[in-house]
Amino acid sequence: MNSILNQTGITQRVKQIVLGFTLLGLAFQVSAQTQVDDAWVRATVAGQQATGAFMTITASSDSKLLSVQSPVAKTVQIHQSTMKNDVMSMQPVEFVALPAGKAVALDPHNYHVMLIDLVGQVKEGDKVPLTLVVENAKGEKETLKVEAQARPLNMPDHKMN
Repeated sequence: MNSILNQTGITQRVKQIVLGFTLLGLAFQVSAQTQVDDAWVRATVAGQQATGAFMTITASSDSKLLSVQSPVAKTVQIHQSTMKNDVMSMQPVEFVALPAGKAVALDPHNYHVMLIDLVGQVKEGDKVPLTLVVENAKGEKETLKVEAQARPLNMPDHKMN
C-alpha cells in the first residue's frame, strides 16, 4: 500500500513540476513580446555632437515604439527621413508603428534613432546602451534594453558580416 501511495505522490509532484515549467514558459512568452535584432550605432569623430542608431524591431502584436533613451546622449529622438523634390529631410516623430509579426527596419533612409548632444565620442567597437519603450494595442508598455555596437563611419548602411 505504501508503494502505491509513494507512486501517487511522485506522480503528483511530477505534474506540479511540469505545470510550473509550463507557467514559467507562458510568463516568458508574455514578457518577450518584442524582439530587436542587428542594433548598431554609427561611430563618430571627436567633437561630433550627434549620431544615429539603427536596428530591426519585430513585435508579436500590433505595437508602437514610443521612445528610446541612452546615457551617451543628452537628447534621444526617433526620426524619419523623407525625400521630397530631390531634397532629403529628417523630422522627429512621436512613434513608429510596429505591425504584428512584421520586421520594421530602423535605418538611415527611413525611421531611425538620433542620439543628440553626445556626452563623448562614440568609437568603433563601443557598446552603446539603448532603452526602448514599446506599447502594444492594449496600452501595455514593455521596456527593452539593447546594446548597439558602434560601426565605422564609412561603413555601408547594410549589415556587417
